[in-house]
Amino acid sequence: MNKHEILKKYFGYDTFRNAQEALIDNILEGKDTLGIMPTGAGKSLCYQIPALMMEGITLVISPLISLMKDQVGSLNQAGIHAAFLNSSLTVNQYYKALAFAGQGRYPIIYVAPERLVTKEFLDFALHVNIAMVAVDEAHCVSQWGQDFRPSYLKIMDFIEKLPRRPIVSAFTATATKEVRDDIIDILQLHSPMVITTGFDRNNLYFGVMNAKDRYGAIRNYLETHRRDSGIIYCLTRKQVEEVCERLIKDGFSVTRYHAGLSDEERRKNQDNFIYDRVPIIVATSAFGMGIDKNSVRFVLHYGMPKNIESYYQEAGRAGRDGEPAECILYYSSRDVITNQLFIDNNQDNRELDEVTRAIVRERDKERLKKMTFYCFTNECLRDYILKYFGEYGSNYCGNCSNCLTQFEQADVTEIARALIGCVKSSRQRYGTTVIIDTLHGANTAKIKNYRMNENPYYGLLSKVPAYRIRQVLNHLQMEEYLLVTSDDYAVVKLTAKSGQVMEDGGQILMKLAKETGRQAREARDRDKKRKKSSFSQDLFTEKEEGLFEKLRTLRLEIAREEKVPPYIVFSDKTLAHMCVVKPKTKEEMLGVSGVGEFKFEKYGERFLKCLL
Repeated sequence: MNKHEILKKYFGYDTFRNAQEALIDNILEGKDTLGIMPTGAGKSLCYQIPALMMEGITLVISPLISLMKDQVGSLNQAGIHAAFLNSSLTVNQYYKALAFAGQGRYPIIYVAPERLVTKEFLDFALHVNIAMVAVDEAHCVSQWGQDFRPSYLKIMDFIEKLPRRPIVSAFTATATKEVRDDIIDILQLHSPMVITTGFDRNNLYFGVMNAKDRYGAIRNYLETHRRDSGIIYCLTRKQVEEVCERLIKDGFSVTRYHAGLSDEERRKNQDNFIYDRVPIIVATSAFGMGIDKNSVRFVLHYGMPKNIESYYQEAGRAGRDGEPAECILYYSSRDVITNQLFIDNNQDNRELDEVTRAIVRERDKERLKKMTFYCFTNECLRDYILKYFGEYGSNYCGNCSNCLTQFEQADVTEIARALIGCVKSSRQRYGTTVIIDTLHGANTAKIKNYRMNENPYYGLLSKVPAYRIRQVLNHLQMEEYLLVTSDDYAVVKLTAKSGQVMEDGGQILMKLAKETGRQAREARDRDKKRKKSSFSQDLFTEKEEGLFEKLRTLRLEIAREEKVPPYIVFSDKTLAHMCVVKPKTKEEMLGVSGVGEFKFEKYGERFLKCLL
């Protein structure tokens, strides 16, 4: 079979997306490849299809057990023999899988990087034809990446031991230029084709809320999304426990996931979410990598992640089916302190020498600063993320909380001068709270102890709301007129640009919101409805809505029979397309996106009967 026949027969698609075909062709020509593609863009097809066309075995290096199980389960369900080799197997299961692999039963084998250099696996690898090594989540190989894993450095040791160098391909969703260059160097890719398809996920709505009552905001959100499945990310295990417990008390069907739970409970809770037994999971960042559940309609962050890479990867678990989904970050200034503690006490890089650890720590603090700026910028949120990864757009996407809020240009020069003057007159010794309280004329013990009530700028902005002073201070940080250090005690410092503001004629303009949150949300809802795709169930008639629910019920029944997640049977997008097309024959059913010949033979007749 050629690549198009494989795409249709096993995966149910008629055409390739974006750069999939170019990456596949490059691999089939025997060339090394690096694909940087956003979550949901179909990276796995780029190495799975060549694996089915090449002589020999493709090894897929994967960082997490859950990722391997999910991928192998999907392949087996599509009629492709695949296996994984990791610590979740018993000794007997592991040797049995190796034996089957040695007989050529599996064209694709997923393996943990730690396994590559073990004696048993090397004995196997030296006596079979390894056609390709595909490195998934390739950013893990770089110490500048957000998920650096020293075990990934063993990949090259393994390849060098093979009698013949295989094709090496690498794929990731989040990589800055530095990480991309690191991947090429460390994996020693030979003149690789490098394709970056763009980081934009235009089906995702991005929002930031500085809510005083974060739990209340999330509860209200869930009240209006009762039918949807989603993930709520928290910074700490304690937050996961608290949020999960409160949601259960408030009547929501929800489960939890964090590293403090037993392996058995984590597996059970993850399965309950994936198999749609529980629609919502509250989790730390330990959850999600490699989870292919494509019906996640929202990802909410109960707190700010430590960098843009992590945020975009976690948020990107929403809307993998291409349908509209929402990513909302509920931010508090306390999140900065929490993340700084994580960075200072990071135990993940213990294998690095002290000098390198210090460099990584400073890099992490700089990335935290960029993440903080995301939370209080008034510019397009999507454009902010894309610029971080080296892409530049129009600074208006029409599908983020900032673009759907009306702003007005305001002259904040006097506030800016007061801020810079206060920092200078206090000899750059204090943090943001002390500076703001001084300007606002606060009568607190701290202000008196520091004698800031004697500062010439004390009370100068008493009639300006404290939140507005903070907004301007944040703006001055982003524009590098002021600097807030990332030491144990964060201090506001002057910069080379500070003097420009104090000079006569220097003017500072910034965008300030003039529309209420309720109006912005109504505008976003109107705009989102306009952007809905033709497969979206939100555009269904009442009859089609009922048909969609019938198909979902049948899918759940089949999933329970076969003990697989429902989305592995068919995605929501495929079911929605069935409701639009209403196929009556095999030929018409094969025209539905996501229905291939193998799956039609397994399920097609049952779904055709359901559609009658």
